[in-house]
Amino acid sequence: MFKPYFARFAAYNAWANGLIYDATAEVSADQFTGDAGAFFGSLSGTLNHMIVADRIWLRRLRGDGPEETRLDRKITDDLAELRAARRVEDDRIIDYVEAREEADFLADISYRNTSGEPFTQSLDAVMGHFFNHQTHHRGQAHAILTRLTGTAPSIDLLYYMRDLDA
Repeated sequence: MFKPYFARFAAYNAWANGLIYDATAEVSADQFTGDAGAFFGSLSGTLNHMIVADRIWLRRLRGDGPEETRLDRKITDDLAELRAARRVEDDRIIDYVEAREEADFLADISYRNTSGEPFTQSLDAVMGHFFNHQTHHRGQAHAILTRLTGTAPSIDLLYYMRDLDA
């Protein structure tokens, strides 16, 4: 039952991203763009990377959307613009999963990575990576927010599921 599983992750992903962006709105512009020692430098760099990576994968999967070629590309340092871009990608993710049939998740897809190397993998494996990648970098953003403000929102999947039950 891959479709309900990935539909849950698509909705959770949007929810958790919203909480991270809400918390990010509380930091100064200098804190947002300043080097935080993360893989993509700043909080801004981390959030930008998450969107760029999603666009790369969604272009491979859907065949549409912005064409990105560099994982470290800065879309913008303007938080409002970045948040708007994040919402667009979160909606595209939800729509993509919703449009899939259960059998689609077992089918192989072929794509090229950013270096041009060809790969073929099952869609369920790609989607597992896709959502794990989001969680990984959201964790980095969470750590940056904690360091900058002393607190960050609870974004565990269980909190999302508890919110649904409330």
